[in-house]
Amino acid sequence: MNDRKQHVITMAHQLFIEKGFQATSIQDILDYSGISKGTFYNYFASKNELLIALIKTLLKEVEKKRDELLIGQDPSNIEVFSKQLELQFKVNRRNKLLSLFEEVISLNDADLNKFIRRGHFQYLHWLYVRFLDLFGESKKPYLLDCAIMFMGILHQNIKYREMELKSQANIHEIVSYSVKRLVKMVEDVSESGDQLVSPELLEKWRPAYSNDEIDAQKKINKTILILKKRLTHKSDQSRYFELLDFIQEELLHSKEPRTYLIESTLAALKKRSDLFDQNEIEKLEQLAKIL
Repeated sequence: MNDRKQHVITMAHQLFIEKGFQATSIQDILDYSGISKGTFYNYFASKNELLIALIKTLLKEVEKKRDELLIGQDPSNIEVFSKQLELQFKVNRRNKLLSLFEEVISLNDADLNKFIRRGHFQYLHWLYVRFLDLFGESKKPYLLDCAIMFMGILHQNIKYREMELKSQANIHEIVSYSVKRLVKMVEDVSESGDQLVSPELLEKWRPAYSNDEIDAQKKINKTILILKKRLTHKSDQSRYFELLDFIQEELLHSKEPRTYLIESTLAALKKRSDLFDQNEIEKLEQLAKIL
């Protein structure tokens, strides 16, 4: 994303926080960001499309920081998982993401609601995959049920704790409490053998992509994480993190990935055989062709 487009998104975000999405007009955004109407429509077809771009940017920030917490760590360490949750809620709180979601839902716009539902299922899918890391394949039949219940436990604990305090709750305290309940819940559900929702349904709930595309997306995220792990403590870590983030952004978040830029970036990574496992680079290259 170019700097000027990101500037417009950032300025619009400030207005949405201050005035609300509905009360902010496109003219407000033009005046506040200092761009012309033609430039705005060169970037976004509508205010709704700008909002979607904003939420994607915020979610990408969360995903990136969550993944970075896993670098060099054991995925089965539940303390790391707790830190990922705390980070996510703190970033969401700082960016007023929950308020944006609530306002979007109140608009009852079909495209916006579809986008929010898709984000909801992506989060549910992330929880399910992390639960597999934490609790193992033997608990797999019950982990989607547990992910659904845990979402409710965590979010309702925050909601009602803040109602009681009439102020922002301590995220660390609530995450710690909720994760302890999660461990007991997984043990109880797996011991009883009760299953309400089959994990196989998770993919059916995400109709936007084919199975091959969904699988490729998972593998792209995993491959990029592996490549980043190799960069730990390297002097030029920041530059190559940016290149890997660029590839991830183009492949997973761009409507029309710029193939020539992806190919040139991959070529640059291939030249650094001292930093990267070339088999992983080639794997990333093949996955890019599926999308």
